[in-house]
Amino acid sequence: MYHFCTYFDHHYLTRGLALLASLRRHCPSFRLYILCLSDSCYQTLAALALPEVALIPLADFEQGDQALLAAKSNRSRSEYYFTCTPSLPLYLFRRYPEVELLTYLDSDLFFFQDPAPLFAEINGHSIAIIGHRFPPALRHLERWGKYNVGWVSCRRDEDGLACLRWYRQRCLEWCYDYLDGDRFADQKYLDTMASDFPGVMVLQHRGANLGPWNIDNFRLSGVNGQVRVDSDPLIFFHFQGFKQIYGNFYDVGFWPYRGRLTPLIRRQIFYPYIRELRGLESLAPPATGVDVRHNRPSSTSGLAGWWQTGKRLAKIMVRRSWIYYQE
Repeated sequence: MYHFCTYFDHHYLTRGLALLASLRRHCPSFRLYILCLSDSCYQTLAALALPEVALIPLADFEQGDQALLAAKSNRSRSEYYFTCTPSLPLYLFRRYPEVELLTYLDSDLFFFQDPAPLFAEINGHSIAIIGHRFPPALRHLERWGKYNVGWVSCRRDEDGLACLRWYRQRCLEWCYDYLDGDRFADQKYLDTMASDFPGVMVLQHRGANLGPWNIDNFRLSGVNGQVRVDSDPLIFFHFQGFKQIYGNFYDVGFWPYRGRLTPLIRRQIFYPYIRELRGLESLAPPATGVDVRHNRPSSTSGLAGWWQTGKRLAKIMVRRSWIYYQE
């Protein structure tokens, strides 16, 4: 059995549920531990009674952790979420002694294949991380980190726990959403982990963590209804920057990276994700009052609302970073 963990609040609820659905589809045996970063997120997921899921309320996670609560008081909400990244696996290792290998996943990942080849790569290592794999034209972006926090595997052994404890201490000391020398949020610390800690390996499978920032670094093809990344099957895509703008219009998040949105990418990567998200909107019980839409910008009534929506649509169309999806 594979053990995964993630965290999100009610704003990312449908993304987290889409991640779960993709694991169900492609992973024969797994457990997903979800840190619920808002009460409404916990209440909604608890009402769904998901059999493969273990829910962690934020209050339980924070209880007795004075260092984490002190950090919470001096950073923004998103920066605090980043701060929690290394603390979550350590919390789960304490609470679930049967877990030997735990993999943190960003909640905006979506699986297209069984992740078994990645765990075969990890075999014998204590920590596994994954690179951004920027194409040459975007290599300057490595200043924000060579590695991406989308997938971080940790083993319950001396090297794995020592690395995690170091990572947690660094994030408690400083975890802010701007570049400061060799620090940036929870991400740039991975550069140090990769160079300074024994037992750390970097995943090489090309089909892992494909995303807007690296999609132009590979040749994509469709083979028997599946996407191949160079010669490797696409295992999971990272939908960072993806947003519903209005109705059937979506921003795919390519414009900062000048990625090419081809028909293959549109139909075999983004359409399945959009279908999953749209199918999940009805799962939240109405009584919770949770906005489960997929990161849609908050609406504004009247003429101002139409003006804001029009500006968003114009921006993504000019930048060719949009999809119109119709069932």
